[in-house]
Amino acid sequence: MSLVLERPRRGRPPARNEILRGGRLGGVEPERLAERFGTPLYAYDLDVVDRQVAALRGVLPDRVELAYAVKANPALAVVTHLARSGLGADVASGGELATAQRAGVPADRIVMTGPGKRDDELRAAVTAGIRAITVESLGELGRLETIARDLGRRQPVMLRAAVSQEARLERVRLVGDDGAGKFGMDAADLVDAARRAAHSMDVELLGLHVFGASNILDAPALVEHVRSTSRAAAELGRIAGLPITLIDAGGGLGIPYEPQEESLDLVGFGRGVEAVTDGWPSDPWLAGARLLLEPGRFLVGSAGAYVARVVDRKSVDGAAVVILDGGVHHVLRPALVGQEHRVRPLGRPVGRSAPVTVAGPLCSGLDVLAAGAVMAVPQVGDLVAVLDVGAYGFTESMPYFLSHPIPAEVVVQGGRAALIRPRLDPGEWLDRQLVPDLASEERSSSASGLDRA
Repeated sequence: MSLVLERPRRGRPPARNEILRGGRLGGVEPERLAERFGTPLYAYDLDVVDRQVAALRGVLPDRVELAYAVKANPALAVVTHLARSGLGADVASGGELATAQRAGVPADRIVMTGPGKRDDELRAAVTAGIRAITVESLGELGRLETIARDLGRRQPVMLRAAVSQEARLERVRLVGDDGAGKFGMDAADLVDAARRAAHSMDVELLGLHVFGASNILDAPALVEHVRSTSRAAAELGRIAGLPITLIDAGGGLGIPYEPQEESLDLVGFGRGVEAVTDGWPSDPWLAGARLLLEPGRFLVGSAGAYVARVVDRKSVDGAAVVILDGGVHHVLRPALVGQEHRVRPLGRPVGRSAPVTVAGPLCSGLDVLAAGAVMAVPQVGDLVAVLDVGAYGFTESMPYFLSHPIPAEVVVQGGRAALIRPRLDPGEWLDRQLVPDLASEERSSSASGLDRA
């Protein structure tokens, strides 16, 4: 089967584990946060993160390990909190590797994935002694072998399969979203890479990595992905002549963004994964294998809120429009993927609910956070929260566009708040820019030349 986003289910909205509870953000009055840290701001509730981690761990069998996908939210305080909870880290760049290391994630719990790894990034990963590097191509495998040999190391690797409806590893179909061919290797290269890695003195073949798709709310689809990946891993082991010790099924565990969507059936997911992995001991190629999952959005998405203040309110052709002091330059996802987040007014509602367009201050028609969101129309000076932005929020944005202040990031826990990244005003990055006088430099160079003559 091919993994696709589940259609929203109609019905009564379920209770959610999220930062906004009883009008407060992680137990803190929003106005206190705004006064202390300014607006706009990002806030992350670490208690929500803890509950998500506990809920996922509670349904998974012992054979499963978790590595937090740092790309979802690389804030050092968030990664450190998850490291202290015992999670590993899935990193996709040298910068994310450095973040995981500084956060205290043990090297033997870090895996590196992603296409286009530079030699310096591979060298840093090998030097750090991380658990595994996911190899995306035969060319990358060759570069990694050279780097490992130069460093006197033998680097553990997984091989990443490019997945599509047509892709096969011998008799095993690999399913999912192929990312237009950007990720992983096709079946022929995968077989060649497996045989080469199995006989290499510079890399150690651990297993297979197959990422299915993002933000899946359909538990049976996720289970089927784990099942098909394990079958492909067993076939890879047979081809390489080596038992598989690590199977990486990626992330993809979703959160509901729409009010009518239901949360992922964790119990069903856990039971399905257990049914799949229970069969591994009887398979000679999988008997000692561990399953690695890389959740990111599921752990931190609902923990985040973007808080902005209303600076203008008007009626356009009878429809209410409010303009905030922040917009899609800080929360790009609504414009990027065409899916609105839930937007909620903070404070006591005044007046009847009505459809409201909530937009930001940018000179762009794309700067709309919600069109027709039903709420009590906020007044100028009111605070508004965009929810479910704990993942792919702050660092997926384009904060320098139009030179507005870059928002502070804050964590909240147990009703307390702390700054984790300060607000950055335009003057601060103006001070880091240079205006060279190239004409003066040219005259100076010419004069130096004459002097030497």
